[in-house]
Amino acid sequence: MSLFKYHKMTMWLKGLLPFSLLIFLPLTAMAQTTYQSVDSIKICKLLRQSDRKTTMLWIARQFMGVPYVAHTLEINNEEQLVVNTRQLDCTTLVETVTALKLCIDQDKRTWNDYLMALRSLRYRQGVLDGYPSRLHYFTDWIIDKQLMGFVTEVQQPNPPFSAVQKIAVSYMSEHPQAYQALKSHPEFVPVIRQQEKALTGKTYRYIPKSAVRNTKLLRQTVKDGDIIAITCNKRGLDIAHLGFAVWRNDGLHLLNASQLHKKVVEEPMTLYRYLQKHPTFTGIRIIRIK
Repeated sequence: MSLFKYHKMTMWLKGLLPFSLLIFLPLTAMAQTTYQSVDSIKICKLLRQSDRKTTMLWIARQFMGVPYVAHTLEINNEEQLVVNTRQLDCTTLVETVTALKLCIDQDKRTWNDYLMALRSLRYRQGVLDGYPSRLHYFTDWIIDKQLMGFVTEVQQPNPPFSAVQKIAVSYMSEHPQAYQALKSHPEFVPVIRQQEKALTGKTYRYIPKSAVRNTKLLRQTVKDGDIIAITCNKRGLDIAHLGFAVWRNDGLHLLNASQLHKKVVEEPMTLYRYLQKHPTFTGIRIIRIK
C-alpha cells in the first residue's frame, strides 16, 4: 500500500477538444488517472505562471529539491496514468517537464490538457493500453516522440557526435523478476521481448564522454534545457540516466533527479567529471523539444 491516499477518477475525452492534431486520442484511450490534489494544484499553478517564452530549464528548476523516489509508476495492479510531482525519478522528471512545456507552447492551460500531454509522452502513440504500451526503453521513447512530432534527436555535427551506439536491449525480458508488472503478468514478457527485438540493431550517433568538455563547439551543439540521455555499456540496456543540460562558466552540468543526492538537483560537478566517475557510462545523446 502507498503511504499516500490517491484519488482515482475516470476521465473521458467526450466534449473535449483534442490536445493537438498530432495526439488526438480515441475515447477508449482515456483510462483512470492516479494523483493527489497537490499534484493538480502544482501543475495548474505552473501553467498559469508560464507563457510561450518559458524555457524547459525554468520549468525543470521548479522541481528542484523534490525527493528522488524510484518506481512511483508501479502502484496499481492495472496500468493507469500516474501523476506524482512530490516524488520523481530521472524519467518522470523529464516527462513532467516536457508535458508542461508542450502545454505551454500550445497555450493549453488546464489539468485535462496536462494529463493528455503526459499520456501522449509516456505511452506508445499516446495510447494507454496496459503495461506494455508504456515506453520502457528511452530509445523507444525517442523514436515514438519523434514520430509524434514532439522532439528531435540531435546527432550532428561530427565532431562532437563522433561515436555510434548500436542498440542491444534485453534487460527487462531477461530480468522479469525485477518488475512487479512482469512478475504479476508473465504474459507481458513475450510482448516486451518483441519490443526489444524491434529496437535491437538500430544505431545512433552520440557524444563520447571524453568529448563532453567546456568547448565552443559543445556550447554551440548542446543547448540549455536539452534532454541529456546518458548512454551505457551495461548488458541489455541503452540509457542509464536522464536529465537536462545546464551551462555554467566551468562547463556543462546536469539537472536531474539524483539517486545520489536523493532529490532533484543541478549536479555540482561538471557533466564531464560526472561521466568519468561512472565506468559504465559511455557518453550522451541529445534530445530537443520542437
